[in-house]
Amino acid sequence: MKNPHDIIIRPWITEKSMDMQQQKKYVFVVHKNANKTEIKNALESIFGVKVAKVNTINMRGKMKRMGRFVGKRPDWKKAIVTLTDDSKTIEFFEAL
Repeated sequence: MKNPHDIIIRPWITEKSMDMQQQKKYVFVVHKNANKTEIKNALESIFGVKVAKVNTINMRGKMKRMGRFVGKRPDWKKAIVTLTDDSKTIEFFEAL
């Protein structure tokens, strides 16, 4: 799991996560076994930003039904990343 692109899976784009960008906070879906240090190093190498803080949340998959069949969505991990004040913004979110 050394490749940074394996650690950062995709950005999590919601209304709440877009509002958090004014405080320089960005939300990503990350690999389930990644720790905060790996997430920080991966973001700094991919986007060239300075990370101040990383908060992680283990999200449970929801139970779903299709008629009489019951299934479960997979569990996943979310990371809320706070950038330093002198860091540049992530251009990926500027286009949205």
